[in-house]
Amino acid sequence: MTPLPVTQETEQSLFFHNYARLPIAVTHGEGVWLVSDDGTRYLDMIAGIGVNALGYGDKRLAEAISTQAAKLIHASNLFMMQPQFTLAEKLLELSGLSKVFFGNSGTEAIEAAIKIARKWAGQFGNPQKKEVLSLSNCFHGRTYGAMSLTAKPKYVDGFEPLLDGTGMINFNDISDLEEKVSENTAAVFVEVVQGEGGIHRISQQFIDRLKELRQQYNFLIVADDIQAGCGRTGTFFSYTQVNAEPDLVCLAKPLGGGLPLSAVIGSEKVADVLSYGNHGTTFGGNPVACAAGIAMIKAIEEDNLMENAATIGKYINDEIEKLAAKHPQILEIRQYGLMIGITVDKEAKYYAGKALLKHVLVNATSVNVIRLLPPLTISREEAQHCIATLDEIFTEEEAAEKAC
Repeated sequence: MTPLPVTQETEQSLFFHNYARLPIAVTHGEGVWLVSDDGTRYLDMIAGIGVNALGYGDKRLAEAISTQAAKLIHASNLFMMQPQFTLAEKLLELSGLSKVFFGNSGTEAIEAAIKIARKWAGQFGNPQKKEVLSLSNCFHGRTYGAMSLTAKPKYVDGFEPLLDGTGMINFNDISDLEEKVSENTAAVFVEVVQGEGGIHRISQQFIDRLKELRQQYNFLIVADDIQAGCGRTGTFFSYTQVNAEPDLVCLAKPLGGGLPLSAVIGSEKVADVLSYGNHGTTFGGNPVACAAGIAMIKAIEEDNLMENAATIGKYINDEIEKLAAKHPQILEIRQYGLMIGITVDKEAKYYAGKALLKHVLVNATSVNVIRLLPPLTISREEAQHCIATLDEIFTEEEAAEKAC
């Protein structure tokens, strides 16, 4: 059977039209570079949308996957499996929390957290204590519960009605927080650093007040660390940087080393909420994905990649500040480890398209934000290549405008 050509025309004929794929057919990756089927190398400053923490071709990761796959690819959660146990133990050690549930994706982790929160709240005798709140400008996923927490028109139009009992607090607005939470609140979901929202960090004052209100109204704080976790912001969990002390933590994206894997980690407060049959998944905690997760965390620690995220992230920030001094298109820069947002004066997809032509992959989010989420392995020289490319794009744009 002759393989179909990997082209945009074939893609349109095969798939639902829900992805705006780039016009590149990738075949493999090397370090922080993706290689297309015509041999073109692209500096990848997106990392599979924040997934490929180790970049491409890490031998330790590949060996962990192949070794486990040769033993057992799937058995289901009817059985106990060593890779699950080892990864769960490591996550509990890193978080200081009490229990783990494994799923397959970030949105599954959010759905599980919603269920845990509502079941936990049901024990207090208040039938109205079901409210699950999130923050404006957030992104928690595309399944119904997660989408209801996200509640942006871009994601929800046409899919109504959404999940009942959800609501939104204005981001970093303490007055709105005080107005919205009550005895009927079961949980508040927060991203310490909003990724899809344009790389914005929650304020310390907001977190401190949220913790006080948790004490007053007895609700759960759920930290969505799906994009910002696993070392990307310079610490394994982003929430530790603001001392959020969450009751539930959701992880995914890099956790499986590129394989589908997510986790919900819970405190002692929620340790006994779920009972047999309350919640489950066929594939969650797959032994191959868990083996990859173990190798991924070990590599992050052994290679000091959290330190690298902090160091190279600051370097990128400082260099882009220099660009901002000479290019008025740059309005604002926000950087937390290797989560970097550059607010520009037009739709960011314009700059993403120009970078693509120069073989650098950047992402446009939140309309006018260039988002950088490179592998944690990125070097100073590779980061400088991206910065020089952006400088070139801004300079060429200014020259073209003057010529008009």
